[in-house]
Amino acid sequence: QVQLVESGGGLVQTGDSLRLSCTTSARPFTSYDMGWFRQAPGKERDFVATINWSGGNTNYAHSVKGRFTISRNNAENTVYLQMNSLSPEDTAVYYCAARYRQSASFFYTPENKANEYDFWGRGTQVTVSA
Repeated sequence: QVQLVESGGGLVQTGDSLRLSCTTSARPFTSYDMGWFRQAPGKERDFVATINWSGGNTNYAHSVKGRFTISRNNAENTVYLQMNSLSPEDTAVYYCAARYRQSASFFYTPENKANEYDFWGRGTQVTVSA
């Protein structure tokens, strides 16, 4: 069973930045695509960003493109989400997810549908005050 643990959430003000981290027991780590999703109260879990096994391709939700950056360190089995220019609309629980890679291609596009991901962390709360 793959375990994922998120960290880095907190309470910040509009315009601030946060970096979320997700460490995983997935081995080898390069066998997995990784993603960040978020869920606000009363809403469905939404796609935020995904990154393929190599780090060679990423995918972003329109609402975060240009503000958030997903990255991974395969040597440290960790995926990150750098979040800049935060706004109250970004307030949510942020979840890290893993999916066994579907291609060995270095540049293939990772999946962005939550129901395609097999393993999930427990989430970390991000709250952005106005």
